[in-house]
Amino acid sequence: MRITSISILAAAAAGATALAQGAPAPFTVAETGQSFGSLADAVRAVGNARGTVVIAPGSYRQCAVQQGGDLTIRAATPGSVTLDGAVCEGKAALVLRGQASRVDGIIFQNLRVPDGNGAGIRLESGDLTVTNSLFRNSEQGILTGDYGDGRVSIDRSTFRHLGRCDRDLDCAHGIYIGRLASLSVTNSRFDQGDGGHYLKTRTARVAITGNSFDDSGGRLTNYMIDLSNGSSGVISGNAMVQGRDKDNWSAFITIAPEGREHDSGALLIEKNSAAFVPGLSRQSTFVANFTDDPVTIAASNTLASGIKVKDRR
Repeated sequence: MRITSISILAAAAAGATALAQGAPAPFTVAETGQSFGSLADAVRAVGNARGTVVIAPGSYRQCAVQQGGDLTIRAATPGSVTLDGAVCEGKAALVLRGQASRVDGIIFQNLRVPDGNGAGIRLESGDLTVTNSLFRNSEQGILTGDYGDGRVSIDRSTFRHLGRCDRDLDCAHGIYIGRLASLSVTNSRFDQGDGGHYLKTRTARVAITGNSFDDSGGRLTNYMIDLSNGSSGVISGNAMVQGRDKDNWSAFITIAPEGREHDSGALLIEKNSAAFVPGLSRQSTFVANFTDDPVTIAASNTLASGIKVKDRR
């Protein structure tokens, strides 16, 4: 069952109360039973091995860096753990550079840094799986580097009040995945963006299915989905609503606006809906293709009046 934002908030409040009443050391390595007072120490204890750090309910002004191994970080109860405001290496609450990493049931919030890229998660190597998590009130939700063979999978998560395009810095986005092998985003919600794109990726392959992109409360936002350098794969079953306060309302989905690096001829876009907030009348395009690749845009997409199916730009 998907965890709603309301249930996440309630769990976080309950966890903070329990911690204040004198819980044991909150960060436990499941495989050894060893507990630590800091998240960073627990992650270091896993080291280059495979291990799981379980976090007791509560709100923590802490961050951690994974230097190797295969690491899982999960809330003891999904939605009961908040990483609030603390940033490691001037990057993120979690800086991940191991062989693989998984994050489950964590709330990330209030993450900002001088270069404007403060994130819940900064992925620098390996594969990443994120489930049941909430990213909010920060500059970015998830940000990665460029390293070719990485795979990112996100499921049942929420991205809220993220992104920015101010201070003469490069824009930040709800999710920004660099030049990795693939990105999967399923059953997740994007809303109330504060600038930039809701989802931006340079991966060679995507599977973006069953998500909602609600821009009704957004401000100075851009595209819902930006395939910056083209991509193959599928965009299916997503609901998209464009709001009034846009920096760029010319398209919902873009293909290779920053140069073609991947063939998008095998990209399928089907069974999505695109609309404007009630009372808004304007012209936009569902898919803006900056290449000549024959992207398949199926007739099963449902588009509101004023939204053209495609443009070649």
